Amino acid sequence: MNNSSSDNQGDSEFITKKIGFLLLNNFTMISLASAVEPLRMANQLSGEPLYEWVTLTEDGGAVSASDGIKITPDSSMQNAALLDIVIVAGGLNVTRAYSKTQLTWLKSQARKGCTLGAICTGAYVLAEAGLLDGYDCSTHWEYIAGLQEAFPRVCCSNRLFSFDRDRMTSTGGNAPLDMMLHLIKQEHSALLSTAISEMFICDRIRSETDQQKVPLQYVSAAMQPKLAEVVGLMAANIEELIDMDELAHYAGLSRRQLERLFIKYLQCPPSKYYLKLRLLRARQLLKQSDLPIIEISTACGFVSTPHFSKCYREQMGVPPSEERSGNKRKSAQQKVQSGISLPVISGEAGDKLNEKQSMIQNVSAQPDQGIQKEPLKQASKAKKRDSIANDALLEARSESTFGSVRIKK
Repeated sequence: MNNSSSDNQGDSEFITKKIGFLLLNNFTMISLASAVEPLRMANQLSGEPLYEWVTLTEDGGAVSASDGIKITPDSSMQNAALLDIVIVAGGLNVTRAYSKTQLTWLKSQARKGCTLGAICTGAYVLAEAGLLDGYDCSTHWEYIAGLQEAFPRVCCSNRLFSFDRDRMTSTGGNAPLDMMLHLIKQEHSALLSTAISEMFICDRIRSETDQQKVPLQYVSAAMQPKLAEVVGLMAANIEELIDMDELAHYAGLSRRQLERLFIKYLQCPPSKYYLKLRLLRARQLLKQSDLPIIEISTACGFVSTPHFSKCYREQMGVPPSEERSGNKRKSAQQKVQSGISLPVISGEAGDKLNEKQSMIQNVSAQPDQGIQKEPLKQASKAKKRDSIANDALLEARSESTFGSVRIKK
């Protein structure tokens, strides 16, 4: 995985943003891929080298991912070019996966004004370096309690990802995808972000308010049987609700003790957690049944459909009717399509889709469509550059999506 060329083609108005991924030992591959792929697709769809990326390790040596695959980085930390963003890619046993040298380097990047980020458990390393003090951050649910205990000045939440000034952090799995889509939306447009999500077959783009689901067995394993008991009672009483005082009584706790328990381990008050359980059940019924919305509202403990719709929209980002019908997805597709100008293939290129050079030669478009047209000699010369991101951009020119999204500043 290498960085793309720093050349901005033509008279492009876009400034290429340079991102470095610091790979810790046992980093999770799925999180790294989820962070990198949106950058590649942003370049492909826009037809512009919007992003470059490099992988880094402490000394430039190979590092093993949590699945055992060894990755040879593009550079050592010290030899890395000037970066706009540095993202720490964490994974298993993160408390033993970093060195003082890495912490010192991260501090130097912060002093240079670099935006710092983390994926999966990487936030722990930023916190250890003192670079998250006073910041909101997100990390994998396995490390929330440990991070909060070790670094009380860090505001760790259960959100999928967090943006706070010059910090951007996400949980694990595929959550970095949503974080990067949010970044692309901020820096370029919602149109591009939506188009990328469509290419990756995303059900929806999750927002900064979405939270990761903490498995109930994890709560139990954390020696909190009272909390597990209350959550179980909530899940078993979705239609006929139990008020907070009764829940506390059943668990042998006071109302205040119950509140504190939820805040400490689930980062929200019990009433909010109960509401989320009900809305998650409603979402399942909307997607998996033909029940009328009014019946779903009642089945999930809401006294009125308008109140249900209001709560659902606030939590899920769409009203129940759109969740079921998919109107939001359709309207997003229509918006993207209205801004898409597919390349016009002239001559017999349609019969030679497997010949990339013919595709490059025969692609033509209106001047305002932003389609990159480059002579074969220049394309051949560019391919010789030692750059995966740039090669990916060249490769994408044979795809019908290349340069298909107009980005409006």
